[in-house]
Amino acid sequence: MRKITLYPFWLRFWHWLNALLFLTLIISGIFLHYLEANPLHSQFQLAIFTHNASGVLLSFIYIFYVIRSITSGNIRSYIPKFRGLPSRFFIQIRYYLIGILNKEPKPFHPTENERFNPLQQLFYLAVMFIFMPVVIITGWSLLLPELSPDEFLGLGGIYPMAVIHIIASLILTIFFVMHVYLGSTGKSVMDLFKSMWRGWRLVEEHEEREMEQAYALEMERRRKKKKFMPVVFYNPLTMGGALLSLISFVAILFLMALEYFNHNTKAYVGIITFVILPGILMIGVLLVIIGAFKEHRRLLAGENPDKQLPVIDLNNPKHQIATIVFSVLTILILTVTVISSFKAYEYTDSDEFCGTICHQVMHPEFLAYQNSPHSRVHCVKCHIGPGAKWFVKAKISGLYQVYSVLFNKFSRPIPTPIEGLRPAQQTCEQCHWPKHFYGEKKITFDFYTTDEKNSGTKLSMILKTGGGSPEHGYSEGIHYHMNILNEMTYYPADEFRQDIPVVFAKNLQTGKVTEYRSTESKINFDTLKQENFRIMDCIDCHNRPSHIYHQPNKIVNTYLTQGKIDTTLPYIKNLSVQAVESQVKNKLTAYNEIKTFIWKFYESNYPKVFTEKKEGLEKSVNNIHKIYSENYYPEMKVSWRKFSNNIGHLYGAGCFRCHDGKHKSPEGKVISMDCNLCHVIIDQKAPNGQKNTFDENGNINFIHPGGMNDFISGKPCFKCHGVRR
Repeated sequence: MRKITLYPFWLRFWHWLNALLFLTLIISGIFLHYLEANPLHSQFQLAIFTHNASGVLLSFIYIFYVIRSITSGNIRSYIPKFRGLPSRFFIQIRYYLIGILNKEPKPFHPTENERFNPLQQLFYLAVMFIFMPVVIITGWSLLLPELSPDEFLGLGGIYPMAVIHIIASLILTIFFVMHVYLGSTGKSVMDLFKSMWRGWRLVEEHEEREMEQAYALEMERRRKKKKFMPVVFYNPLTMGGALLSLISFVAILFLMALEYFNHNTKAYVGIITFVILPGILMIGVLLVIIGAFKEHRRLLAGENPDKQLPVIDLNNPKHQIATIVFSVLTILILTVTVISSFKAYEYTDSDEFCGTICHQVMHPEFLAYQNSPHSRVHCVKCHIGPGAKWFVKAKISGLYQVYSVLFNKFSRPIPTPIEGLRPAQQTCEQCHWPKHFYGEKKITFDFYTTDEKNSGTKLSMILKTGGGSPEHGYSEGIHYHMNILNEMTYYPADEFRQDIPVVFAKNLQTGKVTEYRSTESKINFDTLKQENFRIMDCIDCHNRPSHIYHQPNKIVNTYLTQGKIDTTLPYIKNLSVQAVESQVKNKLTAYNEIKTFIWKFYESNYPKVFTEKKEGLEKSVNNIHKIYSENYYPEMKVSWRKFSNNIGHLYGAGCFRCHDGKHKSPEGKVISMDCNLCHVIIDQKAPNGQKNTFDENGNINFIHPGGMNDFISGKPCFKCHGVRR
């Protein structure tokens, strides 16, 4: 019998203090999960204080442990010898699963130079240098939220830290319980615990011989056992490929699970999950096949079939240095690669990437987006949305776009991808909820005429935004079409969905379907294919929700109301519209062309105004140029005329695509053209002092600001004001 020293005092002190703190963290963590989360509750406050204090103290003693392990050489106890490691690893597993129950002798015994068996070394290495740092880092990020990242895998900052903290803590708790159990499997229940308390233990000679014999017998048994796989698979190339495939496969499963349980994952996670990782997996599989084929050819050639894998002997100083250098470089390269890859992934998810890097031809759309009501909604939220399916579809269709950009094959302007847009229920309605669109809204418009005085008129109306819902009752209004009580299906006869010859209106409560056909359409309705019909959603009216090119008459009215253009300047309304619509020939020279056009007019026709109102003229010219620069891009042939807006009916067909009084059902019902169906005028101040008149229902009749009511009677507004394709 001889006495062997196993654990120095500092290690024993740290071990028992660490065990006490970790046990405290387990208990207080359980209390935090199951106690009522009430800050005023004394038990909850005590659990928080105990958990935080124990975690902070455990963090500091862990740092002490790492530093002391490195300086004292204790860290070498956790590094297993690579030669024969798989065999020794499985021998120890078999002992824990079977041998320990049959009271077989231990296959490995602790010595002063090697205190742990192979299984302990691998587990302690993972626990102490992977899971413990993870628990500590995530714990500090929860204690001090400002330390958490703003975004991690698209899940926010705090939430993923909490999930990782809980998972790692659970793994450590399982290890803690197993550790305590295995500590009781010595000669007696307290034998191994006493060794850790005293730092030494007594070992009998016959015990050492029994361990050596058990190890030798197990090795002999394993040598006689047939190999699990064909011999051709036992070569470095095949094993490396198998490892690569396994890692890729596990990563794919993890990201798929992440996407399944979290519906707000970032769109570009799909490129990693379904493009990059499967590619790596297939490379691994290819390496497996190539390695097996080469090994088969080598065996057929009669070469030595017992060729072994390279041996790394950590008892050799040269091998030690080479292994350390290789390991450090590998860790550094992997760390840099992971960080740079994640940053690259984050950047590809940014609006700047979409608007300025890959899609430079989208420059007009990017600037319009930045000035839109959705400027704080990221591009991918609408154009792709969550999940991988639409990501893959978008990027596959984008391959041709990349080719077009590289070889200057893209169209000018870039067409709106109407046919490729995701259903609005999966994008728009993640924020907007049509079911709650009910009631009315008051809106006011300011109009200015093109006369010398820029005469103004104000129009106020009640906009019927409702659509009806089972909870709030039926109510006609703009969102009547939004698949709440009614479902509208239509056939678009052109690529821009401006010509709609047939509409089906389905009452979702009764199931009744009414068909409306245009009396002016020359289409053979019997030949229409069912797959070309479309269920109406948000995008059919809100077709320019983020990329808005303002009609000059409308935006100039707004600027006049806001004082950005001086209303006291004669004919400034007319001049502003003319300047941006017809006087500019080049984007780079736009400011000078606008300034020259306007200044020459006043210099020739109103010299006094030109002299006295230089400041107002300069301010107006600057803002007229701003209107042009934000809405006109001649190099891409982009302007409001190329992209009609279906909201309303003043500058585009919009509502009148169906509400034209010419869509009739077989029963004689007509899709109404009545203005009061969606809005009611409650006040209008005409520029010429003309008095309001009322219809038979008491509603105010519209007075055209230009005084042309008789001329425009019965004509849709866009016939004069709008886009002509």
